Amino acid sequence: MISSLRGRVLTAAGNSVVIEVGGVGFHVNATPALALASRPGEEITVHTSLIVREDALTLFGFASRDELDVFELLIGVTGVGPKSALGVLSALSPEQVAAAVQGDDDAVFRKVSGIGPKTAKLITVSLAGKLVATTTRPAPAAVVTGGVAESVLAALTGLGWSERVAADAVDETMAAASEVEAASVPAVLRLTLSRLGPAQQTGRAR
Repeated sequence: MISSLRGRVLTAAGNSVVIEVGGVGFHVNATPALALASRPGEEITVHTSLIVREDALTLFGFASRDELDVFELLIGVTGVGPKSALGVLSALSPEQVAAAVQGDDDAVFRKVSGIGPKTAKLITVSLAGKLVATTTRPAPAAVVTGGVAESVLAALTGLGWSERVAADAVDETMAAASEVEAASVPAVLRLTLSRLGPAQQTGRAR
């Protein structure tokens, strides 16, 4: 079992990162936020889950142990495969998953591609009472929001946008986002990229 990797980023794009460890490049499926924050040439550590199938060995990697723990709980739910579980963590933080389960709110899971109403309900039922011990206690809203903005800003500057352009876009996104969105790095990153999209040719650093 490969439980973590520490090495140099070779490539990072979309939903994957290639990490070189001891001369071997490991292809790791990741959330868009992690992939965008991974800069080629820099060293990173990811917590991983190795999924073994008859025709493939697939690695899924996460920035925190909490994300990995939630991922492994999700894939234990009937109807939730590794890709769907990754999709959940691409849209929601571990704390938001825990809150949805504890509140029996399956609507948030139905918004994830590949998860239907029946499976969404199974997630809340199957994980009830299991997430308190596997997720950290949420930080105060102000701290969470600040950390989210910093993470998104780092990802955007890594993609090539100037710090000024990226910071302005993040500020605008945070001001318009709901409380739930503002606490999620994937959500804020997605909204900010959408805001920057039309201006990519002129807004990026040269």
